Amino acid sequence: MDLGKLRQDYTQAGLNRESLKSSPFEQFELWFQQACEAELLEPNAMVLATASASAAPSVRTVLLKYFDRQGFVFFTNYESRKAQQIQENSQVAVLFLWLALERQVQITGQAIKVSTAESLKYFATRPRGNQLGAWCSQQSSIISSRQLLEMKLEEMQRKFMHQEIPIPSFWGGYRIVPDSVEFWQGRPNRLHDRFLYTRQESEGWEIQRLAP
Repeated sequence: MDLGKLRQDYTQAGLNRESLKSSPFEQFELWFQQACEAELLEPNAMVLATASASAAPSVRTVLLKYFDRQGFVFFTNYESRKAQQIQENSQVAVLFLWLALERQVQITGQAIKVSTAESLKYFATRPRGNQLGAWCSQQSSIISSRQLLEMKLEEMQRKFMHQEIPIPSFWGGYRIVPDSVEFWQGRPNRLHDRFLYTRQESEGWEIQRLAP
């Protein structure tokens, strides 16, 4: 299949140094709010790349659950492939792709487990079905059928029928503490605007324009 003629020119907006916030967290918050206002589907969906100790890569989509000046937080099963790779190699990369706005945000940094208290605080806000689901799946393991998952769900529903659902010991969050954050805005003729925030040893961020 020849895809050579499948093209889209990006003309919505531009990005200049003068308009950027001094902090990548403030700039991300601005863009994220605009993605929400545009009613994009799952604006908090992010592609997470990890690698094992032997540098074997793996990539998947996860959901950002909150962010602050310390980093970007998502939750998962600590026995999953992504968690195993993070244990071996804590350096990760994340990509937010907001095509309807002709924008991307790329984050690189270190993934660090959040505290149990922080995981518990978020777990308590999840819908009951999602809480049960966390107990049902040995994430990334091979299973013979979906029926096994449904049977496990019924088992957990009976087990926790008349009580609050506790957080599993194998479930929790990671905070991605960024070393760099790149903001990408599509422009005509593939001459896109790219600005890279790089963390400095002294507090603060260096901002540089990158060639498209």
